[in-house]
Amino acid sequence: MKQKIGKIKNSIADLQLVERVITQNTIIMAEEGCGKTHLSNLIREYVMDNDVPTLYLDFSDPDIDAVETRFEKSGRFFYLRFEESDTFDSALQEAISRREDIYMAVNPKYFSGKHEIKSRLSHTIQTPELLENYYYFFHEISLLNAFYTKFEDFMFYILSLVNLKKFGLTFLTQPHEIFEDYKIKLLFSFLYLGRCSKSDYYDVQLRTLPAHTFIYQHRKDRRTLLFNAIESDTVMIDH
Repeated sequence: MKQKIGKIKNSIADLQLVERVITQNTIIMAEEGCGKTHLSNLIREYVMDNDVPTLYLDFSDPDIDAVETRFEKSGRFFYLRFEESDTFDSALQEAISRREDIYMAVNPKYFSGKHEIKSRLSHTIQTPELLENYYYFFHEISLLNAFYTKFEDFMFYILSLVNLKKFGLTFLTQPHEIFEDYKIKLLFSFLYLGRCSKSDYYDVQLRTLPAHTFIYQHRKDRRTLLFNAIESDTVMIDH
């Protein structure tokens, strides 16, 4: 089973994925080219190795030829492009029934632009069979205002989605001040924070990290009065 993520800096120890990753939530936040996709694929393969199927939602809406080959190497890869049609709904239901590991290309325009309207895409993401049986990945929001009318609205949409899911989710994004919101921080038990040099609200250590190096933050099981304490390490991610 693929468990090793990388080497803890200034230590001989490896960082290993553990079973609770499957039920808790991970955020991977870094600038372009820092290794978000590589890290998410390590988590995806670990989840699949534990017999949990995955739904990978790529909001850059790539053609199948544009999807990185690393996602196909394991042989557990089923491409779908979201559209508002009965044909798509049937294809998705068939894939779910076969427990396929779904890589879904999605154009963000399919989300509703109004708070009170639930789009067909939102209904699809909240398909009961997916919520009950699948681990989710939300990949690469290049335009943070592409969801609803504000990015903050989409984050709190995910916050409500978490309460419906049996398994966890991994969320990939570039740095944004919304992640300093305590409600968002509490949503994620594992935080992989890469280089955030363009953001004034992160500390100097995050601004100077090289590519494929992450601050790994793990929320401990032992609770404090407010929330679980967080432990941190710097990890060099294996290529």
